[in-house]
Amino acid sequence: MNYLKQKFDYKTMTLAFKTTTPVLFGYLAIGIAFGLLLKNAGYSWVVGMVMSIFIYAGAAQYIAVNFFANNASFTEVATITFLVNFRHMLYGISLFDKFDLTGWLKPYMIFSLTDETYALLTSIKDPVGINKSRFYFYIAIFNHSYWVLGSLIGVIAGNLITINTKGLDFALTALFIVLLIDQLNSYKTRIPFLIGGFCGVVSIITIGRANMLIVSVISSIIIMLMLKKRIVNNESN
Repeated sequence: MNYLKQKFDYKTMTLAFKTTTPVLFGYLAIGIAFGLLLKNAGYSWVVGMVMSIFIYAGAAQYIAVNFFANNASFTEVATITFLVNFRHMLYGISLFDKFDLTGWLKPYMIFSLTDETYALLTSIKDPVGINKSRFYFYIAIFNHSYWVLGSLIGVIAGNLITINTKGLDFALTALFIVLLIDQLNSYKTRIPFLIGGFCGVVSIITIGRANMLIVSVISSIIIMLMLKKRIVNNESN
């Protein structure tokens, strides 16, 4: 019994579960929506499980449903997926220190880095008296399991009942809004949010919606690095 307690570290696991509760409800909702959309496109629960376990990218999986329906080419799928998920490469830059603590689990931490996991890892304060590497890992694995469970429920529900899937793709956007509000409440300074909003609007106006994401993310990071000292001072005061 003592071995099991040490192996699984229930205290840290429980704390991580409480931390990921907002993502639990969000991922179940958007995972179910994804499963329904996939089933509506004519694909089985096996495809949904494989995608959710090994791809694990909400926005890319939503887009993939349209790719499947329109018989998109491999080149088109690969290009769009890279562009959509490019932001995760930028996320990782700010998590070097935390991921280095996870040792042999680091490859999985890199794979499982979603917007929601990133939001939690960068906004929470590390609890005192717990194993940080396990805490980060439990957050990642819990979020991953929520997404897989939601997708499975959605595909199964699609087999049992007929559901109008119009508008379900907005579920992912709704979750981002909830996470944004949560981060707004977690920080004193509003400078990063103003910078992100400004860069997003300017990118849409100048280059259009199709390619604005990468430009707005990169420009936001550059500006925030330039204003890093001011942002830190505002947060600490």
